[in-house]
Amino acid sequence: MDLVALQGVLDNFSFAVLFATMLIYWTGAAFPQIPFLPALGTAGMAIANLCIATLLGARWLEAGYFPLSNLYESLFFLTWGITAIHLFAENRSSSRLVGVVTAPVTMAITAFAALTLPDTMQASAPLVPALKSNWLMMHVSVMMLSYATLMVGALLAIAFLVVTRGQNVELRGSSVGTGGYRDKAYRLNRAKDSQVTTPTMAMQTGGTAVLESVATQAVPLSPQRLSLADTLDNISYRVIGLGFPLLTIGIIAGAVWANEAWGSYWSWDPKETWAMITWLVFAAYLHSRITKGWQGRRPALLAAAGFVVVWVCYLGVNLLGKGLHSYGWFL
Repeated sequence: MDLVALQGVLDNFSFAVLFATMLIYWTGAAFPQIPFLPALGTAGMAIANLCIATLLGARWLEAGYFPLSNLYESLFFLTWGITAIHLFAENRSSSRLVGVVTAPVTMAITAFAALTLPDTMQASAPLVPALKSNWLMMHVSVMMLSYATLMVGALLAIAFLVVTRGQNVELRGSSVGTGGYRDKAYRLNRAKDSQVTTPTMAMQTGGTAVLESVATQAVPLSPQRLSLADTLDNISYRVIGLGFPLLTIGIIAGAVWANEAWGSYWSWDPKETWAMITWLVFAAYLHSRITKGWQGRRPALLAAAGFVVVWVCYLGVNLLGKGLHSYGWFL
């Protein structure tokens, strides 16, 4: 079997599947009365995930090392991670809006890797000496999975902002357990114990109170939008809560590997610096939710900023400047 030819077929097929899946999710969002589109979109994501996994497996067999040594390989590994986390988030939230925001991102990444990168950057090459280590699989794979997970969580937060039209909708329940919330004095309360009076309106969804201020909203949100916003906020928080420990483990593993390869645990390389900034942003997000009880628009804005920071950490620092992590990239 020609593994190189197989990879060429699979990367283009993955792009075609993800492009069709994006159109399916967008059509389903515009015409929710069409019954078969949600299942078709989920199937498209699953097919793309399997195709990319097969591509990476073929790459591994051909090159003889874990396929995370250059931009082409890392982009497809990132896409695989996003599609996998997408399937998890979609299953937990039962909302096809997840695919509306994740499908175009995965399609764009695949298009960039398969159609934009020159053939020389797509071809496998012998590892440079510093990458000939078992830490390649441990550190880089965990970091890429953390990027994928944090991106999905941030995209769900962005979807929350779109659903609520950026209004200051206060959600109660998803940060401190079902039915619990913290008030403005940061006291822990139970949703069933709260008495809702004007000028606020409330809707109960599975024991979780969703409040909206009438005075601050130009356009009232429907109960369906409020329920969807509560779901998106909850799943975003849980996905980011999964991605943050992965990021922490990846940074620690990278420090140990750096000490073996370069004799220093931390050298303030641009990639290391931005990894720390990424860690601080999402640490602030989790701190604001767990300790301060923030929910709704404020943590969603913080997560949306984190989406940009993750991309700068993953790709931007390699495009803008050289460093110890510049193997196989543009500069």
